[in-house]
Amino acid sequence: MSVYLALFIVLSYLVWIKCIYYRHRRTLVKALERVMNVSSSRETNGVDIRALLVTAHPDDECMFFAPAIIRLVELNASVHLLCLSEGNYYNQGARRKQELLNSCAVLGIPTSRITIVDHKDLPDDPKAEWRVSLVSSVIAKHIRAHSFNMVLTFDGRGVSGHANHTAIHKAVSHLASTGQVPNDCSLLSLVTVGLFRKYISFLELPLSWLLPSNVCCFIGPRGYRRAKDAMFCHRTQLLWFRYIYIAFSRYMFVNTFRIIPQGPKNLKIY
Repeated sequence: MSVYLALFIVLSYLVWIKCIYYRHRRTLVKALERVMNVSSSRETNGVDIRALLVTAHPDDECMFFAPAIIRLVELNASVHLLCLSEGNYYNQGARRKQELLNSCAVLGIPTSRITIVDHKDLPDDPKAEWRVSLVSSVIAKHIRAHSFNMVLTFDGRGVSGHANHTAIHKAVSHLASTGQVPNDCSLLSLVTVGLFRKYISFLELPLSWLLPSNVCCFIGPRGYRRAKDAMFCHRTQLLWFRYIYIAFSRYMFVNTFRIIPQGPKNLKIY
């Protein structure tokens, strides 16, 4: 009897995941309406979304943000990428730039919408402390130049805890707190989850669905294949543990975002 009960629970859980997936497009549109303050009297048109993804290194876009990119592209949103380094930690910057372009082509971001920053004060280095004032300036200039109405980036823990990731969050939070972002531009940070949730693959979806967040993006098997193909473009980064990540990380299937509040607050800038 216990075997049948366990089988029933597993099958029910998988059916629940499938139901969430089929409802996802409608709920994603409603979530985007809320964060962008769009009137509920009309459905958000993806063509009206000009989204900027801000990352630190080549491979961040597919390793952490693939579900969001794929879903926004499916909604016909205009998705742009600002990568703040060439990924030159092992002197492979030129090759990694090309890998980034190849990855974005798989995800649906054309080369014309990709900006890769090469600045001596923004090195790819987990020990480097990127100046928040510099990162803020680079991001603010890009937002103003392209009139984005949505910015997506890391949260304060940066998913992996990388110092370059967290520096971007500090910079965007600084822009939000000092009124340097247009009022019609929504700022979203990717939620960092614990180790267990991070490595239970698509089985994590119901938790992301139930726990508080402002936007939840989820992709199915077809989207996962695109995310995986994008990861495989980064050949220089495919060490043995990256294959484990590709197979089991929930970030290959699920992205959850919280709004970065805009308004005055105390924030140390250096």
